[in-house]
Amino acid sequence: MREEYVRFLHHGRPTWGLREDNRLAVLSAAPWMDPRGTGETLSDSSVEWLAPAEPSKIVCVGLNYRDHANEMGHAIPGEPVLFLKPATALLDPGKSILLPRSSSRVDYEAELALVVGKKVGPGTDDEDAIFGYCCGNDVTARDLQKKDGQWTRAKGFDTFCPLGPSLVRGVDVSDLRIQCLVNGVGVQDSRTSQLIFGPHQIINFVADVMTLLPGDVILTGTPGGIGPLRAGDEVEVRIEHLGILSNLVIER
Repeated sequence: MREEYVRFLHHGRPTWGLREDNRLAVLSAAPWMDPRGTGETLSDSSVEWLAPAEPSKIVCVGLNYRDHANEMGHAIPGEPVLFLKPATALLDPGKSILLPRSSSRVDYEAELALVVGKKVGPGTDDEDAIFGYCCGNDVTARDLQKKDGQWTRAKGFDTFCPLGPSLVRGVDVSDLRIQCLVNGVGVQDSRTSQLIFGPHQIINFVADVMTLLPGDVILTGTPGGIGPLRAGDEVEVRIEHLGILSNLVIER
């Protein structure tokens, strides 16, 4: 059964809710903590939305669609290529991506994101570790990525990980349409069936490297068609059954 969880500000505090028919049933804790309902319900139009995760870290997979590896001039990897974004890169739905002064080329990257629901570490083979899925955007300073020869600075700026709009359970993500639109024009269009390594392969691979904690985020890679963002743009990531993540782009 499909379930949709959202995170929002309520009385000035981050709060979780279960969304049904544009109403939010307020929860006592994060959904992976087996929360109780508080009995309070709200209209989803009356709250300020937050990114639906509470990560200690954001783990990303590079070159995980064949067409993206080809456009970047890289061979198809034999195992997942990992890098990290800091948790401070997380950006809420509807908030603005800030273009850094040190970069002249910032790109969008539409991605399927997963959120971890339980502690999972080396040697663990646990498919239940994935709590749910949402849309993500692995915003990247492409010129700095090439200049530095590694990806920490290019991927790590504040606001460079938009996530949302909600965290969805009960959806088969093996073959969903994934798109990116800039100012309403389609720039990426693929399907999650084109992933080289699927979500369960990825989470088990990552867990052999580092312990994952509830609320952590994994971005599973972007399809071909990456390109630049400019101040004033509106960028949307759309994934079938998971919703639309929309963010404006402004100068820092």
